[in-house]
Amino acid sequence: MTSLSVEMLAADAVEPITSAGNAQLGIAVLAGIAVIVLLITKFKLHAFLALTTGSLALGAFAGAPLDAAIASFTAGLGSTVAGVGVLIALGAILGKLLADSGGADQIVDTILARASGRSMPWAMVLIASIIGLPLFFEVGIVLLIPVVLMVAKRGNYSLMRIGIPALAGLSVMHGLIPPHPGPLVAIDAIGANLGVTLALGLVVAIPTVIIAGPVFSKYAARWVDIPAPEKMIPQRPSEDLEKRPSFGATVTTVLLPVVLMMAKALVDIVVDDPENGVQRVTDVIGSPLIALLAAVIVGLFTLGRAAGFTKERLSSTVEKSLAPIAGVLLIVGAGGGFKQTLIDIGVGQMILDFSKNWAIPTLLLAWLIAVAIRLATGSATVATISAAGLVAPLAADMSTTHAALLVLAIGAGSLFFSHVNDAGFWLVKEYFGMSVGQTVKTWSVMETIISVVGIVFVLLLSLVL
Repeated sequence: MTSLSVEMLAADAVEPITSAGNAQLGIAVLAGIAVIVLLITKFKLHAFLALTTGSLALGAFAGAPLDAAIASFTAGLGSTVAGVGVLIALGAILGKLLADSGGADQIVDTILARASGRSMPWAMVLIASIIGLPLFFEVGIVLLIPVVLMVAKRGNYSLMRIGIPALAGLSVMHGLIPPHPGPLVAIDAIGANLGVTLALGLVVAIPTVIIAGPVFSKYAARWVDIPAPEKMIPQRPSEDLEKRPSFGATVTTVLLPVVLMMAKALVDIVVDDPENGVQRVTDVIGSPLIALLAAVIVGLFTLGRAAGFTKERLSSTVEKSLAPIAGVLLIVGAGGGFKQTLIDIGVGQMILDFSKNWAIPTLLLAWLIAVAIRLATGSATVATISAAGLVAPLAADMSTTHAALLVLAIGAGSLFFSHVNDAGFWLVKEYFGMSVGQTVKTWSVMETIISVVGIVFVLLLSLVL
């Protein structure tokens, strides 16, 4: 994975493209973020255009020459897309194969066949967490909603008792676990180790999803007791297929990149010798690009061919998987441009100067910044990208584990209290047939629990690692 080193970020911050003082830079940052928030919330402008405009406004407010601000933005956009663009594309292909082949349905049906009664909410968490690894949040919701509604209806379960655990599993994966776009961009900006971040992310994710999912769903079911809306039960992807891939092959394919990346992280810690043959091999196969590429190639056979797809159908599936991620790539790229503009105008050095007198821990500061941007913009990805750009210089002297925890702190903050300016809020509201107030009492509170519990466990890990 191509990554800007922390040393490079710090060096850029030392030689800013403007001579503005800290006071002017602080005002410029607030003004730049305000422009982005206003364009997204008031004028409903696409996040890509808002971030692009906000980056140029940031440079102008800081007194930087326009050509220098443009150069910073385009450099940041290019380096970010180079670092994570291919990974997002590979993740989209794997997710599309999982959905269209019926692999996702196979996971769901196999786990549900072995679950009943009190274990059903836990089964929904497990299903959502496995499916949520390679899928974008919105795609995961579309896949899981039919299952949630059917299980609630046939088993006479409370909709919230089944739905909240599924949503929690998807949301935690989206905010904390690579290869989702937010964590990938934060890792790239901060210079964190992806394998270590993945391992620590799983450590944080497990208790977080338990508390926000099965545990909280008990209370959510009492607060909002509604039946499953029958009109919202869509057709499942595999209903038109004659056969589906096996459960074992599907799970193995989905977990393959995770296993390869974690193996690399483990060998790096245990061996710690760049000349060692084993470490050199794991460094290659455990790199995000190779790990995801391997999963996609394996998935063409274990998912696509196993479902009876012809070569033409496989080619069509891959092609269709790429079109929907154009917007995601543009937003992520523009976010990288905004991040680089922040660095190049000297915001990094400004934060380093201010932080010397702050009594607040760096991890908590990163979380608070992400929370503020999340509340303002409604976008977890925008919050992650912007917060990572602001706090990246603070990671210069951090250990490998603490840099990974910084990424997780930002990811946790980016999930805080989803409300009416978040597309996910309306997606959940409409699918579950809830009012705005009911959605706030369930979905919004669940997101806040994930965020708060996540940062608590991140801070606890920082005390022992």
